[in-house]
Order: sequence, then C-alpha cells, then structure tokens
Amino acid sequence: MNPESYTTMAEVRAGVDELDRQLVALLDQRFAHMRAAARIKPDRGHVRDEPRKAEVVENVRAEAQRLGAPADVIAGLWEQLVEASIAYEMVEFDRLRA
Repeated sequence: MNPESYTTMAEVRAGVDELDRQLVALLDQRFAHMRAAARIKPDRGHVRDEPRKAEVVENVRAEAQRLGAPADVIAGLWEQLVEASIAYEMVEFDRLRA
C-alpha cells in the first residue's frame, strides 16, 4: 500500500479498508490489555487513572507530531479511545468479581 502511487478511488478505498482491518486487530489487542488490567488491579478505584490517561494521550500526540500527522486530531481520537477503554475495563472489573 502506497497512497502516493494510487490513481483511482478504488485503490484508495481498498487501502483504507485494509488499514481498518489492521486497526481493528490492534484495537482487539489493546482491549485484551484492558481485560488484563481489570484482572490485575486490586480495586475498582484504580481503573480510572487520570495521570496515566494524560500520559497516554500526550505520548500519542508526540508520536503523531514526530510523524507529521494531525496531532490534535489523533490526540482527540485517543482521548475517546482511552475513555472507552476505561469504561470497558470497569465492566470487565465488575464481571470478574461478580
């Protein structure tokens, strides 16, 4: 996949579809880490960790800047991803202790 060599929208769409498949697989791995965190953390109050959340978002922002990607857009996406991850981890924490 090299977007700079694409000449048709079909190529663009196929490239985006392939990237989406890869991103979903990576997100599946990320949520597996959230399940591990839910299993390991001793207390539900440890699930939300605002300093860690800020660190994760800032790390992503810095990496996006390093790559020349739209850092604010990506940091915003990560803000949503981390919030969704926290919500998922809380559900998993409760499920494991039910």
